[in-house]
Order: sequence, then C-alpha cells, then structure tokens
Amino acid sequence: MTTTTARGLRVAELARSVGVPTDTVRYYERVGLLPPPRRTAGGYRDYDAGAVDRLRFIQGAQRLGLRLVDIGHLLAVRDTGECPCEPAGELLGRRLAEVDAEIARLVALRTEMAAMAAALPQADCPPPAPGTWCPPTEEPEGGDRACPR
Repeated sequence: MTTTTARGLRVAELARSVGVPTDTVRYYERVGLLPPPRRTAGGYRDYDAGAVDRLRFIQGAQRLGLRLVDIGHLLAVRDTGECPCEPAGELLGRRLAEVDAEIARLVALRTEMAAMAAALPQADCPPPAPGTWCPPTEEPEGGDRACPR
C-alpha cells in the first residue's frame, strides 16, 4: 500500500469533477481504463489530476460512440507516449460508417411510418378486423398485420 502526503482527489471528488457516478469511476478502474490510484494510510483512493484528464478523454470518446474496449486501446497507445491519432482515425472511420448506416435505417423507418400514417383511414373508419390494423374491407398481404396501401 502506497501512502501519500499530498492529498489528491477522493473517488467522490473525482466523480463530481467530471460529472459521473462514483460507481463509474470504480468500474473504469476495475476494467483497466483508470490505473489503480494511490491509497492513503486509511485505504482511501487518492487520484491525481491525470485521472480527471483521463476520465474526460473516456467521456469524450464515449460521446462519439466508441466502445469501452476501443477506448481502452486508445488509452494504451496514449500511455506509451505515442499519438493515438492513427488508431483513433480508424475507429472513428468505422464509427462514422455505423452512424451513416443507422441514419439510413432511420430515414427508411421514418418514410415507412409517414406512409402508414398518411394511409390510415379517416374519421369514418370502421373498427379494424381482429388481429390487424386494417378495416374489415381490406385484407393484409402476406400475413402483414398492417394495412397495405
């Protein structure tokens, strides 16, 4: 157990300074994203200012949609003193492709929803047939439970 004379940040202070729950700080320590901090004579975690920077890096990478395992790889490169730009560029390129695919999926979903909403019968609509969205005069195609239009 290492003791220190200069007081750093306790886990609650570190968590508060970056706006995360204390459990998040402890979890990041358990999975290796945060190195184990020094301990006080009383056994309290004693984080240095570098932990604040590291947590902010983790948060920023998460906001970009990077997974914790990928963030761990970037931190490992960063810890060697090398610039993590190349691996970060590769990760962000893959993430951009994922975001583009999700946007395309959502645009298609929105188009389908808008068409369905526009095709819904108006005020004189009879109640739908049991198990479908369709009025009794319409038959669903191919087992689809929505009305075709």
